[in-house]
Amino acid sequence: MSGSSQTPYSLLSNQRRSGEQRPSNKRGPSGGWSRLKTPNIDSLEVYGYPSKGETKLNDPKAQESLYNKIVERYMKFCASSSSGDELDKQFASLSLSSTSPLATPSPPAPPPSRASRSGSNASNAPPSHSVELATILTALRKLREAIVATARRDVFAQRVYIFNIHAAILCKEWESYAPALISLLTKIHSQSPLPAPELHEFVGFWILDLACRQSDIMAAYTVKTQFKHEDRRVGLVLKALAHDNWVLFWKMRRAVDGYQRRIMEFADTGMRLHALKCLGRSYMTADRAYVERCTDRKWVDLVKDGVGWELAESEKIVIRRPKVK
Repeated sequence: MSGSSQTPYSLLSNQRRSGEQRPSNKRGPSGGWSRLKTPNIDSLEVYGYPSKGETKLNDPKAQESLYNKIVERYMKFCASSSSGDELDKQFASLSLSSTSPLATPSPPAPPPSRASRSGSNASNAPPSHSVELATILTALRKLREAIVATARRDVFAQRVYIFNIHAAILCKEWESYAPALISLLTKIHSQSPLPAPELHEFVGFWILDLACRQSDIMAAYTVKTQFKHEDRRVGLVLKALAHDNWVLFWKMRRAVDGYQRRIMEFADTGMRLHALKCLGRSYMTADRAYVERCTDRKWVDLVKDGVGWELAESEKIVIRRPKVK
């Protein structure tokens, strides 16, 4: 090998001895050719929870901006349903647990396969109704926490709480509407008084929640007396619950408005179980139509709930059979 020839290793050592810089292998910024795209962040998910350290929502203007976005998304969500019945189903579908203790919980749906996930371009698909509604309720919770953190009790806070309570009642999210309802009536109302019709409405919600969801009839009557609340339908609901009068209860559930009816649904299971027990102790057989009127539920749904009675060909329901001696 000639003396002028050098191996790569000798060249490397010569460069190190001479202090020459090694060529850098680092790539410069690729700019517009980068494959990493900026993720699309939902405008309702920009902020975190104030209870976990978020401070950006302490700004009153940020609170009002978020509220306007929430209302806009909520109105679009309601307009996306073709009918009132479909919209009611969308609100009811958000409930994560069954309200009937007789019902057997269904197993969770299996996750989609890898092929279906890759072929269905899930990133560009619009969110489902339940996901959209959950996003709206989560944003409302963040906004409510920000109002609590800033001790805001003005007309804006009143408006936010009213909107939050209405939306959460339709979804039967008592974890959201119950604390908001108490704060509205006991804290915000003292500084920003509610108009008489709205005060009457929300006191009625509180009374029904105490009676139907919490099964505290005494507390419901206490609130009724404290606020001097006079509403014939709410009073009859309390009477029906106090006397286990399922006929009156079902009648009043059809007479109240949509918000009151949704709160009354918390007491449906208990009233229906009481009616079934009374039928089981009183009758050997009963007409199908009569059983459905007493329970305010179709026979097919009662069977799904776990009722073990038998339906004969003559539309008679066999509740008990005579004991054979």
